[in-house]
Amino acid sequence: MDQGFTYLSLMLENKADFIIEHNEKLKRSLKRDEVDWSQTRVAFVSPSFTENQVLATNFKDLPIELWEVKQYENDIIAINPIKKTAAAESIKPMTQQNATLKKVTEEIMVYTEQNHIEYASDQIAELYEKFRNAILNLADGIEIKPLKVYIAFKKGKNITDILIQKRSLKIVINAKADQLDDPKKLAKDITNVGHWGNGDYQIIVKDDANLEYIMSLIKQVIS
Repeated sequence: MDQGFTYLSLMLENKADFIIEHNEKLKRSLKRDEVDWSQTRVAFVSPSFTENQVLATNFKDLPIELWEVKQYENDIIAINPIKKTAAAESIKPMTQQNATLKKVTEEIMVYTEQNHIEYASDQIAELYEKFRNAILNLADGIEIKPLKVYIAFKKGKNITDILIQKRSLKIVINAKADQLDDPKKLAKDITNVGHWGNGDYQIIVKDDANLEYIMSLIKQVIS
């Protein structure tokens, strides 16, 4: 964990150098203010990690990830992220006495579902729980990835994204235009509209009246 925070601190102190390195390597002209530095992560990759290493990084808002990568015969590679436990606590109370660690945790944000839910009304928070559970029941192995603006539901790739608003949910389905079988025409084609989330279809919901039907739409993009 100390090593990860050292990397993050160095990056925050030398943003311009990182931008120069990025632009030289990729032949681009990225500007410093075009980068969302708050979403920076450090990823440690290894064939295996010790129990102490896993426990040391088991904080829900720690911007450090562990990935196990193993190579087998016939060029088969297994990639396995080490997930935080459901009971993982916040790292912030432990960083308040160290100026460097405190600065990193104040600038770099790891979002949780609760960060999104707290801005919604009680009714919409309950509605999100219904849709959340319904999506998870569509298939085994669906993961939830809270991001800065929306909550992504992934199974290998993003299948749907939910933006929680105070009075509604915006559900974006990761299907290309004309590739969604939607006889009720419930999903709006947002191909040419600026929007958050992946995919070209969006549904705004304020109740669970069409929950089962919407699940049938989302299920179409699960491979």
